[in-house]
Amino acid sequence: MGKRLTSQRRGKGSHTFKAKLKGIESKYLTQSEDTKKGEITKFTKDTGRNAIMAEISFDDGTREDLVAAEGTYIGQPIEQGTNVHIAIGNVSNIGSLPEGCPIFNIEKISGDGGTFVKSAGNYALLVTRDSKKAMVKMPSGKLLQLPLSVRATIGNASCGGKGEKPFVKAGTKFHAMKAKKIFWPSVRGVAMNAVDHPFGGAQHHAGKSKSTPRNAPPGRKVGAIASKRTGRRKKN
Repeated sequence: MGKRLTSQRRGKGSHTFKAKLKGIESKYLTQSEDTKKGEITKFTKDTGRNAIMAEISFDDGTREDLVAAEGTYIGQPIEQGTNVHIAIGNVSNIGSLPEGCPIFNIEKISGDGGTFVKSAGNYALLVTRDSKKAMVKMPSGKLLQLPLSVRATIGNASCGGKGEKPFVKAGTKFHAMKAKKIFWPSVRGVAMNAVDHPFGGAQHHAGKSKSTPRNAPPGRKVGAIASKRTGRRKKN
């Protein structure tokens, strides 16, 4: 008798796939038309996150935890608002920033606290804007239209060189994946027997398209589910 697929076991839910640790929430908490001033008081390494977190204490006594910008330091003054200085680490609406400005930790909807471009070393570019919308080029190369009222941090996310350090040994990789709750190591479907996976057997070759219909039964729903397109994608 074959075993259940990883996707089937993950969907049922168990401690194997459950995220047990809660990290630091990165979110813009303050919303004010006036410019708020504060400074960076502490840097924290968050579990399951490659970028460093910065604790910002404002003059009015409020505090925020945000993804730190590359090049910031403890004691650096930080401004949040509509009329801030164009400096690394400051937060403002994208309608108030100049075209060509690198930004990260961008809101999708005004007030959501930051959704896009939060991973280590990433940044987006504010390409152009009109009276209603701004065009932002994401790290993937995709152009995204966003309202002028959404907020973003100037600069790029910290720890951009995290990919340059090798894992060296399997134990380090294991703990890194465990912190992010990524199921690792995983066995390839083509390396399994035919009874264990739809891609298994037949000299360990898929032997069939990896594109699977949306209405396929759970035991066959592997690979690209209802894929609109296949093959390599050309970069812009």
